[in-house]
Amino acid sequence: MSDRIPDSILRPPPHTAPVVFTRALLDWLPWLEPLAVEALTERHRDALVDAARAKSAYFRLLARDPDALKARTLTDKDIFYNPDAGLPRAERELAAAATSRFNGCIYCASVHSRFSATYSKREDDVQRLLDEGVGADLGERWNAIVAAAVALSATPIAFGPEHVKRLRRAGLDDLAIADVIHAAAFFNWANRLMLSLGEPATTG
Repeated sequence: MSDRIPDSILRPPPHTAPVVFTRALLDWLPWLEPLAVEALTERHRDALVDAARAKSAYFRLLARDPDALKARTLTDKDIFYNPDAGLPRAERELAAAATSRFNGCIYCASVHSRFSATYSKREDDVQRLLDEGVGADLGERWNAIVAAAVALSATPIAFGPEHVKRLRRAGLDDLAIADVIHAAAFFNWANRLMLSLGEPATTG
C-alpha cells in the first residue's frame, strides 16, 4: 500500500497553530486544494455572493460545489445580517461564538467573538467566555443564550422546552429565540465542516 499523499491533499506550510481561544485575527489553512482565483467561473463567483470572498481559501474550497456554497452563504447572511426584528446582532454572534467555543473551533470562535465584542461593547464578558468556557457567568440573559447554544450543539442534542422558557424569562421574544436557534444550529454544522477541512494558524 502506497503512503503517497494524494495530490488533492495539501500539506499546510510551516505555521504556528493557536492553542488557546482568542479574538485575534487568525489564518485558516486548507487540507484540500481550493480552486485558484483565476479558475473561478461566473457560476463560482455567483455562489460566493460577495466578491471579496474569492480571497478566502475556505470559500474557494467550498466553491467546488457552487450550489451548496450559495445556499450556505445566503442562509448565513440571513441569520446574521437580517435586521428585521429578532435578536440584536451582538447576541446572534454570541450564540455562534458559544457554539464554536463548545465545539472547539478556535477559528470560528475568534471571528464571532470579535463580532460579538464589537457590537455589544462587552469585551470583558466575551473574553471571559473564551477564557473560561461556556460555563462562564455572563449575566442571566447571555447565560441563557449560551446554555441554549450548547444544548443545541450537544450530541445527542439536549435542547428542550426548558431552554425556551429560560430564554423567555431572560426577555427574548419568539423571533429572538428563533435567532438563537438558527445561529447556534448553523455554526454547529459550520464548525464541523471547517474542522474537517483545514486548521487555524496565527497570522504573521
